[in-house]
Amino acid sequence: MFCVTMWCGLAAAADGPVKIVVLGDSLSAGFGLPAEAAFPERLTQALKAKGIAVAITNAGVSGDTASGGLGRLDWSVPDGTEAVILELGANDALRGLDQNLTKTALDTILNKLKDRHIAVLLAGMQAPRNMGADYVRSFDAIFPALASTHAVVFYPFFLEGVAADPNLNQRDGLHPNAAGVDVIVARILPKVEELIARVRAKK
Repeated sequence: MFCVTMWCGLAAAADGPVKIVVLGDSLSAGFGLPAEAAFPERLTQALKAKGIAVAITNAGVSGDTASGGLGRLDWSVPDGTEAVILELGANDALRGLDQNLTKTALDTILNKLKDRHIAVLLAGMQAPRNMGADYVRSFDAIFPALASTHAVVFYPFFLEGVAADPNLNQRDGLHPNAAGVDVIVARILPKVEELIARVRAKK
C-alpha cells in the first residue's frame, strides 16, 4: 500500500501507545508486592485486555508526600509524557501535615503539568477518620476543589472499595494486597480510559 512518509509517521504516532506516568506514593508503587502486581503493571494489563495500547511508567515512591512529588516532578515526568495519574496525599494525611501545604503542592504540580500540555487524572485521597472531624473535612475537600479548578479527570478516592477491608489489604492495614490492587484497577479503569481519550483527541 502506497503511503506518503510524513502521513504514515503521523498515523503511527496517533496509533502508538499513550505514554503515561503514575506519579504517586507506596499505594501506586506497589509496596510489599512483586513488580507485576503493582498498580501500574496491573493497569497496563487491564487496558491491554481491552485493546488499548499504553506505556505506563511507575513513578511511585514509598513514603512520598505531595511536596516530595513536586520536588521530583521534572525528572519523574520526562519529556514525551502524554498523561499523568497523580496519586499523592496519603502520607500527608497520615502525618497530619497542614492541609494548605498539601493543597499548594498538588496545585503547583497540576499547574506545571498543564503548562507542559500533559493530561491528568487526579486520584483523590481521604484522611484517616481518627485524625479528627475538622482535619478530615478539610483534607478530604482538597481533591474535589482542585479537580474543579483544573478541570482534570477526577477519581474521588483511590482506595475506594479497598480501604479498611482486611481481605484486600496487607497486614499493615494500609497497603492493598494483589487482590486489592485489582479492585482499584477495575474501579478506576473508566476514568483512565477517559484520560486516554483526552490524549487521543489532541493528536
